[in-house]
Amino acid sequence: MSLEISQAVGLWAYLLLGLFVMFEGPLATLAGAVAASSGFLNPGWVFLAAALGNLSADLVWYFLGYFGKTAWLTRYGRWVGVKPEHIVRMEGEINLHAPRLLLLAKLTMGFVVPTLIATGMARVPFRRWFYFLITGETIWTGTLVLLGFFFGHYVQKLEHGIEVAAVAGSFLFIAIIILYGIRTSRQLKKKS
Repeated sequence: MSLEISQAVGLWAYLLLGLFVMFEGPLATLAGAVAASSGFLNPGWVFLAAALGNLSADLVWYFLGYFGKTAWLTRYGRWVGVKPEHIVRMEGEINLHAPRLLLLAKLTMGFVVPTLIATGMARVPFRRWFYFLITGETIWTGTLVLLGFFFGHYVQKLEHGIEVAAVAGSFLFIAIIILYGIRTSRQLKKKS
């Protein structure tokens, strides 16, 4: 049955998931993985859609920095204490450490957006950092998909447990009402 549901959902669901991940990565990834654990989506395709959505967003941030004006930062950065020598030093450090910084930022869900913008501003070529970004993305998205998938199974088991508890609670409630009714009727008979 889950295969039929997964096929009925179609490719558009994964494209939509990738788009959602671009704007709200971790939450959308977890939601897709929970849907996969319920049989609505395929976990492999959820991983692929989420990873491509995240990488697309990362490229947008990189190109924002790449096509941004460093002169603008030099001009207005002085208002917050950023001096031209700070910018030159930052560009040198980013050029030197971009792959490690991006991998670390991706794995820690830290400052990945500022790191990508700074990498773009420093004009660090793709070939120096993209492999590290893909590695970090694979680990990060894979972890989220696995957590969401297994959490979804846990929620399903919990849901089943709640259903059993609700049925047992209903029987207990009915038994209490019947016992209360019997007790009340006996007390009324004693009074009469």
